[in-house]
Amino acid sequence: MSEGSPPTIIVEGLTKSFGRRVVVDHLTLSVPAGRIMGFLGPNGSGKTTTIRMLCGLLTPDSGHGTCLGLDIQTQAHAIKRQVGYMTQRFSFYDDLSIVENLDFVARVYGLADRKRQVAEALDRLGLADRRKQLAGELSGGWKQRLALAACILHQPRLLLLDEPTAGVDPQARREFWEQIHQLAADGLTVLVSTHYMDEAERCHEIAYIAYGHLLARGTVPEVIAATGLSTFTARPVGTAGRIGDLARRLGERSEIQLVAPFGAALHVGGSDRAALLAALTPFMADPDFIWQEDAPTLEDVFIHLMANSRDNFAGEAKN
Repeated sequence: MSEGSPPTIIVEGLTKSFGRRVVVDHLTLSVPAGRIMGFLGPNGSGKTTTIRMLCGLLTPDSGHGTCLGLDIQTQAHAIKRQVGYMTQRFSFYDDLSIVENLDFVARVYGLADRKRQVAEALDRLGLADRRKQLAGELSGGWKQRLALAACILHQPRLLLLDEPTAGVDPQARREFWEQIHQLAADGLTVLVSTHYMDEAERCHEIAYIAYGHLLARGTVPEVIAATGLSTFTARPVGTAGRIGDLARRLGERSEIQLVAPFGAALHVGGSDRAALLAALTPFMADPDFIWQEDAPTLEDVFIHLMANSRDNFAGEAKN
């Protein structure tokens, strides 16, 4: 995809409410063509709702924009024909084989020469040797491959993947991402929501949305740098240091905005380095712990942003 290509997705002021709940609040976002954009955020932050608006499954209350050069409000049907959408939940027929499921999808799209296109999808996703296996007998990783094969059958220009690797083992996740990068190299644009930090780091760019608001956007290094977060790691000396007690005392200091256990160590951070260092100085004198300044990770940034976001569902009665 040439660098001069217009963005695949451009939306401004996208808003969607369900009753009195504003799920997506004036979201503005663009996704470059031929790139993989990671969509991050806590549960209930509006990621799935945004994805469904982009592919024409939901109509926004306000805002405007285009997807694949088509208006998301008035040309939703045309957008659907050019988008592959992979949902969180496996949605194929358990009592049909892999090839029968793909043939059914090809019929739904009305594909010409569908046998050839099904065969190509089977080969591309490494499913040819399992073509006659029932979908209900597949492991999570193979179900994921079947779902991705179905998404690309009609040769879409955009893939929308909603937490596609949830419940899949690490090896299957790695293979899945190799396939996604190959598709992007062939010119396909990908927007993928994920909770896995290692997956986010595989994306060309990431966007962090919390409770309907876009808080950060850019490459992983850009997003980390933009938070201005400084981090230190505390490690106990032998069995003397008590991480739980240290975490509790650190959490009482307002200058410290991040306290997160990582194995036997503790990550501590704040957006004001001088204030953070002043707050940590008394703790650093404790001989039971070794302190070291570290570069913040994407997970540190994720925790920091989430801690400073307001849950717009908080305080409401639960059904």
